[in-house]
Amino acid sequence: MTVASLQNVEVDYARGRALGPVSLGLAAGETVALVGPSGCGKSTALRLLAGLEAPSRGEVVRATGRGETAVVFQAPTLAPWLSARANVALPLALAGVGKAEAERRADAALARVGLAGAEAARPAQLSGGMAMRVSLARALVTEPKLLLLDEPFAALDEITRRALADDVLALWVASRPAIVFVTHNVEEAVYMASRVVVMTRGPGRIAGDFAVAGPLPRPPHFRTTAEFRATVEAVSEALGQGMAA
Repeated sequence: MTVASLQNVEVDYARGRALGPVSLGLAAGETVALVGPSGCGKSTALRLLAGLEAPSRGEVVRATGRGETAVVFQAPTLAPWLSARANVALPLALAGVGKAEAERRADAALARVGLAGAEAARPAQLSGGMAMRVSLARALVTEPKLLLLDEPFAALDEITRRALADDVLALWVASRPAIVFVTHNVEEAVYMASRVVVMTRGPGRIAGDFAVAGPLPRPPHFRTTAEFRATVEAVSEALGQGMAA
C-alpha cells in the first residue's frame, strides 16, 4: 500500500526552479533516505510530503488525517517554557485529547525514547541529544503513518548521531511508520534506510534509487560488512554524478 507519493512534481520560486520533475512513491513501513547536494530540493520534497508547501505542478498524494504525518526538523523546535511532557503532549492537546490522557501518552512516548524520569525537564536543561529525543517522542506520540526527518542529527556529535540512528530504527519496529529521512551523510543514509534515493544538484531530480540489503534494525557491525560498503560506494558514485549533472 502506498502511504504517500510525489507525482511529476515541480516547485518554482522567484529565483527559479527548485525541484523537479520528481516522482517518488512511499510504501507503508518503508524507510527511505534522500541524499543530494545542498540546494537540490531535499527539504522541499519533505515539505511537500508534510503538506507544508504545494507544488507548482504535479500532484502530491498523502494521508491528511490529523496526526497521520509527523515531522522532525534539524532543530528540536521545542517550546522553551514547557516541560518535556508538555511539549510531547502538545499535538494530542491540539487534537482535543484530554489532559490526563495526553500526559499519560506523552510519558509513554518519552519512556520509549529513553527519557523516563525527564518528564518535568525544560528544554534548556536538556543536552542536544536529549532535546532531539523529546522531538522524536512528540512526533511519535500520535502514532503517525508517515514520519519525516529533515537532517535531525546534523548538529550532533558522531557518537550521539549513531545512537539516535539506532533509536529511530528501534522505534520504527514498534509502529512501522513509513519514514523519509533527509541527510547529507551517505553512510548514515545507507545505515538507516531500506532504500536510498539520490538527487541531482538543483533543480533536484532523481539520479539513482538504491535498495539496501540487510535487516532493520541493523545488527552489530553492519557498517563493516561488504554489502554496506558496496552500497555506500554505489550511492557515493551516483551522488558525484548527480552533482555534475
